[in-house]
Amino acid sequence: MREVVLDASVLVKWITEVGEANVPAARALRVQYRRGELGVVVPYLVFLEIVNVAVRRWGWSADQLSGMVRVLLEARFGIGQPPLERVAHWAGRGLTAYDACYVALAEDRRTVVITADDRILAVAGELAEPLSGRTA
Repeated sequence: MREVVLDASVLVKWITEVGEANVPAARALRVQYRRGELGVVVPYLVFLEIVNVAVRRWGWSADQLSGMVRVLLEARFGIGQPPLERVAHWAGRGLTAYDACYVALAEDRRTVVITADDRILAVAGELAEPLSGRTA
């Protein structure tokens, strides 16, 4: 089974299609994960980012957020914490510390981060795969 890091730009598409591009590709990853064909590891930070999107972009209520958090935690993703030195390295190359966390985790786990974030794709090289290039 292949293990990958998924960032918030992919996982938000598992929650809602509204205003999102490349939803079929993201949902195909979800199907692979649920079938046990794909291992997913994330930094704990991803949960905070998704809650933030749900509040700021979607305007969700506290009840909606609580339900979403339950679903996210029930997904039982692998949770990893990359070395802070590697986060700093990637931040120094032009990523936000948040985005650097995903890349450093992929590097630490010897895998890739799948993302819809153009900046991560531009900076991370072979450690990042575009969601848009994936087939559903």
